Amino acid sequence: MSSSFDPNTLHTDLFIDGAWRKAASGATFPVENPATHEVIAHVADGGPEEARAAIEAAGRAQAQWGKSTPRERADILRRAFELVIANTDRLAAIMTAEMGKPLAEAKGEVAYGAEMLRWFSEEAVRISGDHATSVDGNTRIMITKEPVGPCVLVTPWNFPLAMGARKIAPAVAAGCTMVFKPAELTPLTSLALVQIFREAGLPDGVLNVVTTSSAASVVGTWTSSGIARKISFTGSTEVGKILLRQAAENVMRSSMELGGNAPFIVLADADIEKAVDGAMKAKMRNMGEACTAANRFFVHRSVVGEFSEKFAKKISELQVGNGALEGTEVGPLIEQKGLDKVESLVADAVSKGARILTGGSRPEGPGYFYTPTVLTDVPLDADLMSTEIFGPVAAITPFDSEDEVLRLANDTEWGLVGYVFTENMDKALRFSTELEVGMVGLNTGLVSNPAAPFGGIKQSGLGREGGKIGIEEFLETKYTAIAV
Repeated sequence: MSSSFDPNTLHTDLFIDGAWRKAASGATFPVENPATHEVIAHVADGGPEEARAAIEAAGRAQAQWGKSTPRERADILRRAFELVIANTDRLAAIMTAEMGKPLAEAKGEVAYGAEMLRWFSEEAVRISGDHATSVDGNTRIMITKEPVGPCVLVTPWNFPLAMGARKIAPAVAAGCTMVFKPAELTPLTSLALVQIFREAGLPDGVLNVVTTSSAASVVGTWTSSGIARKISFTGSTEVGKILLRQAAENVMRSSMELGGNAPFIVLADADIEKAVDGAMKAKMRNMGEACTAANRFFVHRSVVGEFSEKFAKKISELQVGNGALEGTEVGPLIEQKGLDKVESLVADAVSKGARILTGGSRPEGPGYFYTPTVLTDVPLDADLMSTEIFGPVAAITPFDSEDEVLRLANDTEWGLVGYVFTENMDKALRFSTELEVGMVGLNTGLVSNPAAPFGGIKQSGLGREGGKIGIEEFLETKYTAIAV
């Protein structure tokens, strides 16, 4: 298949109760290619009226969909998986055009998102309960699982297909209907995924999508509707707190995958080549625009020179450019605001004593590009040590003792993921235990996996996505007492 797409074939309307429709006002908003500043589409700009129609459709569809069989739901997810795989090139091209990531990386995201569909197609038929006898012997205890009900799904711009798949798949598997708001910056990939679910046979009203430039009005309509029973959000901690307050008004179940400030720890006995390879994956995946991206590099003083030199060399060799062009390894950042933030963080660190080993500048020409950057001797009071960078900047700080680096790593309000490189099993077990995070990458720079429970602690979120427990977020537990 071609690695391009015809803009005229893109879905740009809202999808409500099984039909594509325009916003009642006729309003649209532009979607820009961050590598070229070209507007590639205008997408329907929904508001409260469309939001109400969407949640009401989900409410109407819930009873019948909730009674669908596990095999029916599994088959739909399996067909969606096969369709995503068959459309890999087109989906990747759309994603690269609206988000900027290199095509090879976009294809990797398509594969990951597809695996979420396959994983939950297999989990749909494994929903089970329990049976027991009361301690007095007079009651049989029957425990069953039921769909939680209509769900609000809100996804970010950085992984537009994977995040949609990671939320839609378990909701479908559990028998929940949905209202879905994709990110304003990257709605096209999400809309293409919705069309795939339609082709896979998902019934009308089960998945409803409202694209909008006014997220608060749409999501607020949903959370206050009294129809929605759950919200699943991936994004910033700041927005997550707002949504949690809204969800509390109707006591909605909540799953929150929020910000991160991941430490990347290289102990004195680490395999440096392995650590550098892991650092490239943990830092440079998605141009550093990932909640799992390594944010603070803590390297033992005895190896910091070797690690920094080798890491900076590999970073400097990366090819920066339009993600649609062959050979590109690092695409643009998503928008001007993100570019300005990265530039400001680097300038602040340098003003406080950090040294630039490579990068540290914007290349000339169009696009929101920033040269991949490695800073060393970064002081603890630099802003980028307490701010999620979301860009291709690695900040290296030396440490002297294990107790010191554990204290530094845990000295943050976030707790999503931490990375540790060591060849000593005792140290590996200590760090995996004592790091205050929901996930640990031990001698690896990648933690995302459909078979694993993804999520954080502290202000990095609530609940887990993926793994055996991912479907539980979309199920209620019912207990029936049976007299004997």
